[in-house]
Amino acid sequence: MARRRKRKSRRRQEGRRILEHVPQYSLESGEDKPVTAARKFIQSEGILPPALLLVKRNEHTTDRYFWAEKGLFGAQYVEENHFLFPSLRVLESPVEKPVVALSSS
Repeated sequence: MARRRKRKSRRRQEGRRILEHVPQYSLESGEDKPVTAARKFIQSEGILPPALLLVKRNEHTTDRYFWAEKGLFGAQYVEENHFLFPSLRVLESPVEKPVVALSSS
C-alpha cells in the first residue's frame, strides 16, 4: 500500500527559513523542566531577543523555544506565525524598494 506524503505548510517552511538566521543556543535541562531551564539560561546569560534556544530534555528529545520581545514561545508556533513577531520582520526576504525618479528642474 502506498504511503501518502505529509503536506508541508509553505507558511511554516518560510518561518523555518527565517529562524535559521536567528542566533541559536544549546543547553541541557538537567533537573528543571525544559521551559524553566530555558528561562534560567536567558536570565543568567543575559540573552537579548530574538534568539532560538535548543533545550535537550534527554538523549532523544530536544525542545525548541524562541525568545522574543514579547516572551518565550514554542519554535513551531513561531514558524507558523512568524509574521506576528516584529523582530523577525527585519529578517524576512527583502522586498524590492520602489525606484524614485528625480525630476530635473
